[in-house]
Amino acid sequence: MPTSVSVERIAKNYGNVVALNDVNTRIEKGEVRGLLGANGSGKSTLMKILLGLVRPDDGLVTVEEIDPSIDSIAVRQIVGYVPETPRLYDFLSGIEYLDFVADLHGLAAEAKKQRIDEYLAAFDLREQGNDLLSGYSLGMRQKIAISAALIHKPKVLILDEPLNGLDPRTAKIVKDTIIKLASNGVTVLFSTHVLEIAEAMCQKITILDKGRILAEGSMSELRAQATNQQSGSNSLENIFLSLTGSSDVRAIVEEITR
Repeated sequence: MPTSVSVERIAKNYGNVVALNDVNTRIEKGEVRGLLGANGSGKSTLMKILLGLVRPDDGLVTVEEIDPSIDSIAVRQIVGYVPETPRLYDFLSGIEYLDFVADLHGLAAEAKKQRIDEYLAAFDLREQGNDLLSGYSLGMRQKIAISAALIHKPKVLILDEPLNGLDPRTAKIVKDTIIKLASNGVTVLFSTHVLEIAEAMCQKITILDKGRILAEGSMSELRAQATNQQSGSNSLENIFLSLTGSSDVRAIVEEITR
């Protein structure tokens, strides 16, 4: 399969803090790639570099052969992005916000109207579509953010904890949508702390630790890299904890439950 996202020797520092250090990876077209790591491991920084929101200090990134540091607008036209904490325009209604995003992507009036209606129906937001976003719950805001990321039929989806705040039915819709889009050639990169989801959905998983790629590959390849799995389990949770050197949590549990 052709490469959709290429990351070569990427480095990024914030003052004395190393966010990314010599990161290299390639994501194939139509692949669902999971991005795992503890808080501060560099996941969000890498995603923002792919979008052109942050410029790397070194290295080269391309998204569908476009360098986001040179033409971030072109990248955002073909990428759908859900940040970890979506910042929506609270003075707009749900419909107005989606209409605004659709206009930014140049959708024709009829296509725009149809897609907005489809997403509101799919996410049970038709009755609240004309309500201001300021009154939306966390889950409702997440539904609007996901709808906005999908509305222009992107070639690449970059999702930072996309299931935050979602009820089980909506989470199932989003997961199945990701799998269906990938089968149609859409490339998906998403971070999650819910390891069972990554294990079930991803062809490959990249584990970041302190700004570097600690391990990468399919589940079978990650199992081969994990040398000290807890309790003999092959779950992604135990592989992740083993690879990141944080597998022995018993002492911590004992301490906080005294």
